[in-house]
Amino acid sequence: MTDRSRKGKGPLIIIGGHEDKEGERVILRAVARFLKGGRLVVATVASHQPEGYFTSYKDAFSALGVTDLVELYVEERAEAQDEEKLRIFDGAAGVFFSGGDQLRISSQLGDTPVERRVREIHEAGGVIAGTSAGASVMSDTMLVKGSSRETHRIGDLHLAPGLGLVRDVIIDQHFAERGRIGRLLGAVAQNPRELGIGIDEDTAIILQGHRFEVIGSGGVYVVDGGGVTHSNIAEAEADRALSIHDVRLHVLCQGDVFDLRDRRPTTAEAHPVAQAADQ
Repeated sequence: MTDRSRKGKGPLIIIGGHEDKEGERVILRAVARFLKGGRLVVATVASHQPEGYFTSYKDAFSALGVTDLVELYVEERAEAQDEEKLRIFDGAAGVFFSGGDQLRISSQLGDTPVERRVREIHEAGGVIAGTSAGASVMSDTMLVKGSSRETHRIGDLHLAPGLGLVRDVIIDQHFAERGRIGRLLGAVAQNPRELGIGIDEDTAIILQGHRFEVIGSGGVYVVDGGGVTHSNIAEAEADRALSIHDVRLHVLCQGDVFDLRDRRPTTAEAHPVAQAADQ
């Protein structure tokens, strides 16, 4: 079992992809602060060809004083039962999911002893981070596929269960860079009770409790379908463009804070999130 001195769940650091690994490394620096010198498990499970992923993160984190890094890779789901894989988590203060295919993470690790160890670390106060595919898999409803850079077509969206580390949201990544507003609107139209969160590259949200703070160089888009008065998601043909009325959109940047419970932005001064790592 993981033994951490902090009480309560640890933070989730959810990254839009292509985080800076050579400059200021604002996002990776935040991960390092929450680790407080502890071991980091870098899970490269999302990649079909993981070579090079671990080395790049080892180099980036070592410059930030994080030297106890170990890699977790699972080729086949059966390996997620192996004691050898589970021992990788001994003494871990955090887990970092790298990019690739989010379905590989959920299908290979979902409801396995490895997933349970990740949850134990989180429940004991450890940090769980994920970039790109590793970001999408954090939510209970996971956006898997949909066209970018065009108006959403009703049948052009694939959703699947994620790991459910954060509830009642759908997360998309590489957001502005790949023009993914249409598909996130489509996901929210299908699930209006869930907030859609689109995260740009080199940008992250640090979620603790029911609030998150934005860090990094880009933006975070929050799509709220709670007040939607009309959509054609259930009636129209699959190749028809989406129609949805009265959607609320928030655009946030570094230092902005959002309350998931109230569905409202707030101020970092009133509710600091990222600074908690230094306490």
